[in-house]
Amino acid sequence: MMNSSISESLKTNPINPTNIVPLDFNSVPILPDSHTWTTPATSADPKTDDHSVPVIDLSDPNAASLIRQACERWGAFQVTNHGVPSGLLKELESQSRRFFALPADRKLRAVRSPESLTGYGLAPISKFFSKMMWSEGFSMIGSPVEHARQLWPHEHNDQFWYVH
Repeated sequence: MMNSSISESLKTNPINPTNIVPLDFNSVPILPDSHTWTTPATSADPKTDDHSVPVIDLSDPNAASLIRQACERWGAFQVTNHGVPSGLLKELESQSRRFFALPADRKLRAVRSPESLTGYGLAPISKFFSKMMWSEGFSMIGSPVEHARQLWPHEHNDQFWYVH
C-alpha cells in the first residue's frame, strides 16, 4: 500500500537524527565513504534526447501532463508564467545565497528536527538512499520567520520573508 502523504511516510520511516545535518565539506580532508556514490557499469542512456531541464509554461492547458513527464524523465523542471513577481524571486535568491554562505555552525541554528519537514538539513528523502547526498537545503512550509529569528535575531523583521 502506498503512503498518501509525506507525513505518513515519515511516520512509517522516521528520520534518523544523525541523517539530518549535511556534511560540512570544508571540515573533512577527504570524501568519506558515506558520501561516495558509484556509477553502475551499465548505466542507461538518458530517456530523452534533450540536454536541458524542461521549461513548462503554467498557462499551457497541458501543463499537468508536461509536469508529470518532466518528473518521470528528469526529476526536475522550470516553470514560467507562475505569477510570482520577479523582484520577489530575486530577493529569495539573494537571501538564499546569504543563508548558504553562513558558516556551518550558524546554519545549524535553524536545523530541522527529526519530526519536522521545515528547516535546514538534508532532504527528507535522503533516508531512502544507501549513501548520503551531497547537498544541503532549507525546507519551508508556511512562514520562515521563526528560523530567521534564530539566524538573524536583530534583523529578522527587515528581510523579504516578513510580509504584512
